[in-house]
Amino acid sequence: MTSLRTLGSSDLEVFPLCLGGNVFGWTADEQTSFAVLDAYTAAGGNFVDTADSYSAWVEGHQGGESETVIGKWLKARGNRSDIVIATKVSQHPQYPGLSAANIKAAADASLARLGTDYIDLYYTHFDQPDVPVEEIIGALDELVKAGKVRQIAASNISAERLRESLDFSTREGLARYVAVQPHYNLVSRDTYEGPLRDLVAREGLSCVPYFALASGFLTGKYRPGRKVDSARAGRAADYAETERGQKVLAALDEIAAAHEAPHATVALAWLAAQPTVTAPIASARTLDQLPALLGIGELKLTDEELNKLTDASA
Repeated sequence: MTSLRTLGSSDLEVFPLCLGGNVFGWTADEQTSFAVLDAYTAAGGNFVDTADSYSAWVEGHQGGESETVIGKWLKARGNRSDIVIATKVSQHPQYPGLSAANIKAAADASLARLGTDYIDLYYTHFDQPDVPVEEIIGALDELVKAGKVRQIAASNISAERLRESLDFSTREGLARYVAVQPHYNLVSRDTYEGPLRDLVAREGLSCVPYFALASGFLTGKYRPGRKVDSARAGRAADYAETERGQKVLAALDEIAAAHEAPHATVALAWLAAQPTVTAPIASARTLDQLPALLGIGELKLTDEELNKLTDASA
């Protein structure tokens, strides 16, 4: 049984793979989404990530499709207390931004779609530097005090704004961020490593990185000159054309072969071994994609293998 990890200074204990919900109601229909969620939880998984804006970018969608699917699944399975649900605010077309009024209205809308009376982990999706941290933290603290949110976190935030937010929370005795969700993977390291990671480490927060597989590139199926039929193929194929991408692929090829493991499992294992990382986020739009993600709980890379991947991705 894969052991759970504590999220920052919170009382939330989570599986080392956070299941991304961006595909639910988009590239995975409701039936497939239920099957993926069932298989993930059957393997011991308990941490599901979504956002109120998923999947507003799709023609004909309004945003909230992912939360709605997850809410239906929670109701059908009767397992709400077993699942750590993370969702986000600021990008829904009807609830844009991080004003205090919007944060509270968006949270109520998310709760309705999820069919629950509390959110375990509530992220600010994209920071808005023109909104004072006092207003943002104040609104989030109200949600915590009301019992609508258990813990708060920040995605896509600078080290400077995170520092301001943490200082304000501490000074005023208000709810405090316990985690960050940055863009971070083997081919995108400077999006997290440096001042932000240093601050997260000093303050005892957890990192829950998104794009953990670089839009699928780190599964190994994207190679120079090879076409892949996927909604995210363009971005992943771009990595295959870079020198760094090809070096990373070569290292993944070697280590995956040595362990007889999927490339995705190796890439996630490297990420999970990085300082401050608690649970990388990865999504599966089909059941076939899930085992490679779940393997993160079992695969332990040697120091030599970790270093080889780190050097290749430098």
